[in-house]
Amino acid sequence: MRGWTGRALALLSGAAAGLAHPPFGVLPGLLGYALLLALIDAEGDRPVWSALLRGWLGGVGYFAVAVWWITEPFMVDAREQGWMAPFALVLMAAGLALFWAGAAGLYRWLRPRGAASVLLFAGCLAGFEWLRGHVLTGFPWDLPGETWRAGSAPSQAAALVGAYGLTWITVAVAAAPALLLRKAPSRDRLVALACAALALAGLYGFGLHRLAGAARPLAGAPVIRVVQANIDQKDKWKPENLSLVLQTYVDLTRRPAATAPAIVIWPEGALPAVIDDLLAPGSPYAARLAAAIAPGQTLLMGANRAQAGAGGQTRYFNSLVAFRRDADALRVTGVYDKHHLVPFGEYMPSGDLATKVGFRSLVHMPDDFSAGPPSRPLALPGFAPVQVLICYEALFPGVTRASARRAGRRPAWILNVSNDAWFGAGSGPWQHLNIASYRAIEEGLPIVRATPTGVSAVIDAYGRILPGARIGLGGFGVIDAALPAALPPTPFSRGGDLALAVMLLLSALAAVAYRVRRS
Repeated sequence: MRGWTGRALALLSGAAAGLAHPPFGVLPGLLGYALLLALIDAEGDRPVWSALLRGWLGGVGYFAVAVWWITEPFMVDAREQGWMAPFALVLMAAGLALFWAGAAGLYRWLRPRGAASVLLFAGCLAGFEWLRGHVLTGFPWDLPGETWRAGSAPSQAAALVGAYGLTWITVAVAAAPALLLRKAPSRDRLVALACAALALAGLYGFGLHRLAGAARPLAGAPVIRVVQANIDQKDKWKPENLSLVLQTYVDLTRRPAATAPAIVIWPEGALPAVIDDLLAPGSPYAARLAAAIAPGQTLLMGANRAQAGAGGQTRYFNSLVAFRRDADALRVTGVYDKHHLVPFGEYMPSGDLATKVGFRSLVHMPDDFSAGPPSRPLALPGFAPVQVLICYEALFPGVTRASARRAGRRPAWILNVSNDAWFGAGSGPWQHLNIASYRAIEEGLPIVRATPTGVSAVIDAYGRILPGARIGLGGFGVIDAALPAALPPTPFSRGGDLALAVMLLLSALAAVAYRVRRS
């Protein structure tokens, strides 16, 4: 396991763990964590940097699988930006892998042995994955705890411990077989494997029990319509197509339904224009937008919004705007401005410096979006409040919990509008669907996803897609479904990452106990 063979195996171990995630679902790939642990232990007395290298290589393999969709946005304008795609993938995977390198280095520095090594490895990796979700605004895409398909039995543990806590459990269970690949006392092997088997059985047992008692849909729940117009990114932003794009959304919205929807949802950035221009006096589009919904209906639309700022400068927001049609007019009843923006996608870090050195023009990003205030549940006249998550805000565990505490009230459902067309037609949209569904499990709230090209879905509070309530990649049409019921607050929604803190403390205690026993 040393030399170049060991490094190649480290790269393979991470790739295997990445392939365990949906949509691939190769669950035996979870044994990649055991292989990575064995590779780090095989370094013996070599310097810590060797463990750092193997952890980093494992991370490169993992994130090369997890974020290869990062190349897709550059292919929308392949002639101008396509050359940057491979550099984006390499830099993204290499940068995110630094967190795995840190976890491996810390584990190697502490140098545990026996069954304690499994718990410490799980603690180091889970701790650094938590850092990945918070450092430099965070990017918790495809946490190891989200390996399990949302809505499955093992995924239900997220209601107790959240995705970060489930990461600790998943890594501990998957890494235990590493003791079979090295010289370890048979007692330690037996203890580690028995505990892993019990933990895995507990994941399935708790999940099956929770799903068996799943709440039934509430009678009289409002019917929601999700519109997916399947308009290609290359065509959407051509100015001459604005009228056609708007008409496509209007026609889908006005489709006859068995039960008239109370709420209609359009995805993030549905129309290729600033909403203020569309609603301006004299705009030919205002009346057409008003005609999309009937009196009494509510339209929730992802839109770009402009606002005059200090010094005459205009600020732009990535927003969700709530409209309600009265008898004689369309009026705005609420606005949510996205708070957690995507670096390099919605704003340029160190923007002034990037402009001076020419980097902003290199990546074709003329203006930044402005961040809105920290989120609060959005009140909708006549309906229960909703927690809005725009695009990758759905990646972050605990946003809805923090929003509810900030406002002093809990929302009844979550809405995730996202322009997943940027992810292309590969694994990205399916990964995003799975990740977003974990927010439903953690909070005990249903989540509705609206995307322009897929995957749109209505998901219950257990992370399960309702039968017939999904439009896949490249699909065109609408979803009409009654809003699923909310569950009582979950342990995670009450305690947040407290369970993770307890698990990390357990890992630390296992390392201390090993050192005391050895001395």
